[in-house]
Amino acid sequence: MRIIVAKDYKEMSRKAANIISAQIITKPDCVLGLATGSSPIGTYDQLVEWYEKGDLDFSRVSSVNLDEYRGLDHSHDQSYYYFMHEHLFDRVNIDPANTNVPDGTEQDADKECRRYEDLIASYGGVDLQLLGLGHNGHIGFNEPAAAFDKETHCVDLTESTIEANKRFFASADDVPKQAYTMGIGTIMKAKKILVVVSGEDKADIVAKAFYGEVTPEVPASILQFHQDVTVVVDEAAASKLPK
Repeated sequence: MRIIVAKDYKEMSRKAANIISAQIITKPDCVLGLATGSSPIGTYDQLVEWYEKGDLDFSRVSSVNLDEYRGLDHSHDQSYYYFMHEHLFDRVNIDPANTNVPDGTEQDADKECRRYEDLIASYGGVDLQLLGLGHNGHIGFNEPAAAFDKETHCVDLTESTIEANKRFFASADDVPKQAYTMGIGTIMKAKKILVVVSGEDKADIVAKAFYGEVTPEVPASILQFHQDVTVVVDEAAASKLPK
């Protein structure tokens, strides 16, 4: 595991985008595992900037997203499908047919989870998986639990996650209670993993996840066992790492 400390969010985003762009340049038909949330937005903006300058070509890239709310269709502005199109897909020359997000409108959870696992396998797996890090150590929607979930599955969102998401919806009743997410086993199969974390409020969990005990109570801690992980943190998020 390599931990890179950047000065601030902007530099963190640039360093992360550098790693993704190197992957695209060395393997133009690579499969990128992508994440949503506030952490990767700056990384996507930087990739778009380099694309607009003619430095990057997404035409042969394929992507699979980590997760999606169950019950939201593509047009909902809080769906992760919508987020990805707004922040990346509609701004570069990636083929929409090669972009994949779990189908939140599929009511048969077993069917959708099998489909998504088969889809990832059909691509030959993920070359580089981008991740954020939740305050409780979650990656994707893999929340603290008694065991690591292996494959794509449907999760009941925790009360704290639902509470945190309320501000994005018109009313509390509109907040999704479930989501589809890649499992820990699926994430760990990626050839490379890139984690982006910023902010002083993440300092405790950064130290716990990457220097603490490996436990399903801190889902991201499993990344300590992966053979190729790069964690890019800003100085605030790195403030409690061992010196």
